[in-house]
Amino acid sequence: MVNFWKMNGAGNDFVVLDNRDNALSLSKAEIASLCHRQRGIGADGLLAVEPAERGADYRMRYYNADGGEAEMCGNGARCFARFVNFLEGNTLEKTTFETIAGVIEGEFAGDRVRIQLSNPFDLKLNQLLALDGVSHTVHSVNTGVPHAVVFVDDLPAVEVKRFGAATRYHTHFAPAGTNANFVKVLSPDHIAIRTYERGVEDETLACGTGMVACAIIHHELTGAPSPICVDVAGGDTLQVGFTQTASGGYEKVTLLGPADFTFAGTLSPL
Repeated sequence: MVNFWKMNGAGNDFVVLDNRDNALSLSKAEIASLCHRQRGIGADGLLAVEPAERGADYRMRYYNADGGEAEMCGNGARCFARFVNFLEGNTLEKTTFETIAGVIEGEFAGDRVRIQLSNPFDLKLNQLLALDGVSHTVHSVNTGVPHAVVFVDDLPAVEVKRFGAATRYHTHFAPAGTNANFVKVLSPDHIAIRTYERGVEDETLACGTGMVACAIIHHELTGAPSPICVDVAGGDTLQVGFTQTASGGYEKVTLLGPADFTFAGTLSPL
């Protein structure tokens, strides 16, 4: 029998497991089964707390709903940070944890969590791509995982699953594919986004690395200053902060937002 917790960050939801003793080993199929909305607990992904290997406090393992391991997840990282604080009796002010994308720092700000992410890279602007037979200007950046960004005038009207899948599987982003974000500018320092997540293969209520990608590209195109507020489909507003370096890169990239416990339970043997 294994204890689990269900958490969500702005509606992006996760099964969370304490695997600090490395006693638990789940297959890709078992993770997918746990994340299944009808036949399992239901989640966009699974987080596991493991011992650190390279000097941080913990190691964060993140798996998408299809059971495949991913480099990072921004909303998951906030939930992970709050969960390890829970494991430590809510005594921490900060924590660090390793991910495939690099070391992430979490800081607790009341009932919200601020994470500092690894530096974005592979920024590309104004790529003209045909998505489902329609030409679009697409921007892209890797904020721990790859993201494509398309600005739109009517965000509610976007068929996110259709155009998101066309972007995610576009040959331009092969072989790894990409997450796809659709953005509406509300004001110079405020945007709204909808995201199709690779591995979930559908729209999610929020995507942390997607928020960062959209904010960075919004700054690139308009010069909008940090911090930038981001509305997500789940109804929350989060805040992305960053510093642009003299060479044009980005550092001190932060994401401030909620990380909430939903319920806890016990898994029967799989």
